[in-house]
Amino acid sequence: MSKTPPVKRRLGRGLVPFRGERASQLLPQGSLAGPVPWVIAIMVALTVIATAAGLALSNLADGAQAELSGGATIQVVEAEPGERARQAQAVEEVLAGFPEVATIRRVPQSELEGLLEPWLGAGVDGETVPVPALIDVRLREEATPDKLRRMRAALLQVAPDARIDAQATWLGPVFSAIASLQYLALALVVLLATTSLAAVFLAARSALGSNRETIEVVHLLGGTDTQIARVFQRTVATDAALGGMVGLVLGTAAVLFLGQRFAALDSGMVAGGGLGWQDWLAVAFVPLITVLLAMVTARLTVVAALRKML
Repeated sequence: MSKTPPVKRRLGRGLVPFRGERASQLLPQGSLAGPVPWVIAIMVALTVIATAAGLALSNLADGAQAELSGGATIQVVEAEPGERARQAQAVEEVLAGFPEVATIRRVPQSELEGLLEPWLGAGVDGETVPVPALIDVRLREEATPDKLRRMRAALLQVAPDARIDAQATWLGPVFSAIASLQYLALALVVLLATTSLAAVFLAARSALGSNRETIEVVHLLGGTDTQIARVFQRTVATDAALGGMVGLVLGTAAVLFLGQRFAALDSGMVAGGGLGWQDWLAVAFVPLITVLLAMVTARLTVVAALRKML
């Protein structure tokens, strides 16, 4: 003779409300017993990394654009050293008369040779390989096309071989690449969130199938769909919270490790991609949002399935 199911036997004693320890018998498996917590842990870790990468790229792009928005570079492209020096001096004198110019700096010849040394080798002869005179200009405000146009017209009158360009223009392709990487990070976050919800959906459907007979008994004893769904929701929330905490720790460790590796590059541009406290707060919200989405998904899945059982 088969034994009476535990839920039926316990609920039959006085028909107490379907909650607490009695309700927990509907899902006897313990936390971390199934694959859901581990799947969520992996997805949260990857989401933390993708979120941190997207925020770091955003900070890097904003910092670089703010740094270069008021910068302009002038080159005096003249082969003869004496004429090149004369035009460079004339360019400095003209620039000094512009009120929007904050600073003017002519890059020393030794510094230019150091920049070219990886490609041309040491001891570059300025007469054999003419190196343009380079003047770095910082404007008080953004280097707009109109400002550059007026400056170019004034410079050409005294230095026909002068070329002026906004520094931000040089890094236009770099900024486009950074924007593409940001969109990729956002797409990864959405994809990982969808995968996590799909895992919760499949786990909830599987749990419903394995506990179908118990659920029918609960229905006969007066249990409502809302009460049953609450049990599944609480179990999924516990598993998602545990998996989210594990994923947050793993993802944060990976972000810190990668941050140290990039910091070792000692690059000013890369240093602008550091994460602030607001960014870390956003990263910390990743497991919380995951838990909330998992709870909603589990509840909707269970309620929809229970309505079809009746």
